[in-house]
Amino acid sequence: MMIVILAPCLLVLCLLHLFYKFIDQRRNQSCYILDYECFKPTDDRKVSTEFSGDMIKGCKNLGIEEYRFLLRAIVSSGIGEETYGPRNFFLGRGTNPRLSDSLFEMDEFYSKTLDRLFSRSGVSPQDIDILVVNVSVMALVPSLTSRIINHYKMREDIKSYNLSGMGCSASLISINLVQNMFKSHRNKFALVLTSESIAPNWYNGNEKSMILTNCLFRCGGCSVLLTNRKALEKQAMFKLKCLVRTHLGASDEAHACCQQQEDDKGHLGFFLGKTLPKTASRALTQNLRTIAPKILPLTAICRYILLSNLQKFGAKFLQIRVKGKMSLNFKLGVDHFCLHPGGKAVIDGVKRSLALTEEDMEPSRMTLHRFGNTSASSLWYVLGYMQAKKRLKKGDRVLMIGFGSGFKCNSCMWEVLKDLEDKNVWEDCVDHFPPKSLSNPYLQKYGWVNEDSACMPPP
Repeated sequence: MMIVILAPCLLVLCLLHLFYKFIDQRRNQSCYILDYECFKPTDDRKVSTEFSGDMIKGCKNLGIEEYRFLLRAIVSSGIGEETYGPRNFFLGRGTNPRLSDSLFEMDEFYSKTLDRLFSRSGVSPQDIDILVVNVSVMALVPSLTSRIINHYKMREDIKSYNLSGMGCSASLISINLVQNMFKSHRNKFALVLTSESIAPNWYNGNEKSMILTNCLFRCGGCSVLLTNRKALEKQAMFKLKCLVRTHLGASDEAHACCQQQEDDKGHLGFFLGKTLPKTASRALTQNLRTIAPKILPLTAICRYILLSNLQKFGAKFLQIRVKGKMSLNFKLGVDHFCLHPGGKAVIDGVKRSLALTEEDMEPSRMTLHRFGNTSASSLWYVLGYMQAKKRLKKGDRVLMIGFGSGFKCNSCMWEVLKDLEDKNVWEDCVDHFPPKSLSNPYLQKYGWVNEDSACMPPP
């Protein structure tokens, strides 16, 4: 008789225990951004039109045709005159860097951003449980994570990860790593540091597919403080809703369209192939197919499926031709689009793919104009622009999309947890954006290279 009574009770207790574990696990799988800090070098490192010209003149392997190509590229790039270069460029060592130049660049970035982050958040370096650093084209021994741990005297049991080779999509890969760590480690603090090493990576050759990177990439970086502590939700800025990663590395064309390599004269640089736009479009399409059901309302998905099939039926059986393909309206599930400012062509391509307006693209275009392409950290400057413009309100949804070599497209959705108004890295200039024109003075100053009688300037 006792067994008959105890058995159901034990079953109920087991079910309640399993239910509690499920709820508790879900509760502690949240991923919040407590704060983030973008890096801004000093004003004496701004890359002006005149300084850019001097840098190019110092490249002995360039001829008049390469000058014309670079002029066309920089004029149409959307990059302004207030971006930043590494210190060694201004010391005359841009084409002949030292290891100390790379170390200075990284030390300056992480010390300035982390000092401010720790001071503002009240979290100390010894509270950090997880440290993830991503710098694609730099490998130090000991690693950069070890350098940071030593500098801040972090705990011996800290979990550290040093990522390289991930390209401009590395930020969201790092966030994904932290997200997965949070699933098995409760009540933790994590730091993600994202930057790129520009100091040692000036390309000295004359291959057009490789000198383009000299025009686009600039100094920058961002440190992000995350936690999965539910008790800190009210202090947090953002909550991660979902994250999707797409990798086309199995395709030879996608793998080779964007890679570090030597030219035929042995000069090391970064190659950008002609198939890059097509590959990026393909990666974006596949990524959006996966994330769309996670972020859009069911009615939007059903409407898209119905109208797409009606369009196909009409074209096949009724000979009704409709210009353009049916596309999902992502604005039904997204309030703000935080898009990687990899270049004007990248921004325009995403605008077409998502059927967005110029207002949607403004944060990315302004970031490209003010800071240039800072690789994986660019997304955080875009987010900072939205925040500085006081556009991020509680409950808003922000879609981040990044691209990277390999070829990769990563995206995630953030929920804004409170009204955000801090002007952050944009504080001294956001009131002047957007400007009336995004044109730069390069053509006015160096337009002479397009003349038939143009010859090489003296060094």
